[in-house]
Amino acid sequence: MQTNRLKSLVFSAVVLVSVASCTDKKVQKDKHKEEVTTSTKTTLSNKPIVLQRADPFIYKHTDGYYYFTGSVPTYDAIELRRAKSIDELQNAETFRVWEKHKRGPMSRHVWAPEIHYLDGKWYVYFAASEEEDIWKLRPYVLQCTGQDPLHDKWIELGQMQAADADPKSFTDFSLDGTVFEHKNKRYFCWAEKTGGQFAASNLYLAEMESPIKLKTVQFMLTTPDYDWERIGFWVNEGPAVIKNKGKVYITFSASATGACYSMGMMEADENADLLDRNSWKKSRHPVLKTNEAKKIYGPGHNSFTVDENGEPLVIYHARDYEKAVGDPKVVPATDKRPLKEIIADPLYDPNRHARMMKLKFDENGRPIFEFN
Repeated sequence: MQTNRLKSLVFSAVVLVSVASCTDKKVQKDKHKEEVTTSTKTTLSNKPIVLQRADPFIYKHTDGYYYFTGSVPTYDAIELRRAKSIDELQNAETFRVWEKHKRGPMSRHVWAPEIHYLDGKWYVYFAASEEEDIWKLRPYVLQCTGQDPLHDKWIELGQMQAADADPKSFTDFSLDGTVFEHKNKRYFCWAEKTGGQFAASNLYLAEMESPIKLKTVQFMLTTPDYDWERIGFWVNEGPAVIKNKGKVYITFSASATGACYSMGMMEADENADLLDRNSWKKSRHPVLKTNEAKKIYGPGHNSFTVDENGEPLVIYHARDYEKAVGDPKVVPATDKRPLKEIIADPLYDPNRHARMMKLKFDENGRPIFEFN
């Protein structure tokens, strides 16, 4: 098993996109897009690093490049880009490596792709639904046939597979899968609802047998317990993993996708059994939430990477205004809802921009999430 480590930092990420806003849905006519700074001070800025890319994921490979992906506003394809610095990602050439099917599985709602390099091969994990059943979301896997993920061909490996003894995983609304390694074991963490679209979204964890199959039966890592996880929808989604000073941390996002969207965190001792619920402790309050003074609304669905000096960074998305408004231009032609319903749907507000912050730690090594 090949382990991709960046110093002592291990990272990966995941996100679920909800369909209802927790904020006032009044149409906002003047939507401001912030300019993307290209100076080396981007790390210290709250401005976007890539515009209109929700669920951002950055992986720094051994070739020195930062590989970036995220949900495109039309939710119909997977795009990749790379650059030698994070500042250069906004203007880097974009490669559309896969497009949705016309019908059936993987034909609607292509969400939250992540790119990973496992066992000498490139993989993309993402969620998608069906044109005929738009909330039938399932996790899928792509594999690159070569070593250049931007130019070489990608093939479909199909839906992520549950362990042989697991009849429940990936049988309902499931998405936001991420991969991480610990103590020579590889794990898959994802969000899944049991009971359909309007049920609670929980986070599940299992050991992996291969890049496309689980080895162990799922166990529920966390469910929405607190009030801040239950605004609009009961949601835990978008996991991301980082290790520091003998601890394993899994961040996640909670509530609907408006200004109430926020981040929580789970933590466990590095020597504990990660598949035992008693090994984990959950944050009582959000570790990151909306900051009106800084005009950062609904921060979440983060991933972790490092800067050019190896210092840890948090990559996340957020809007710069409170009232999300659906944009008819990014809605599929097959969506026949009245215009009023589309405008009221924050899912189709494209202005969740990818942003970045420096990750800090307290005296005990616990992550601290503070806007720049």
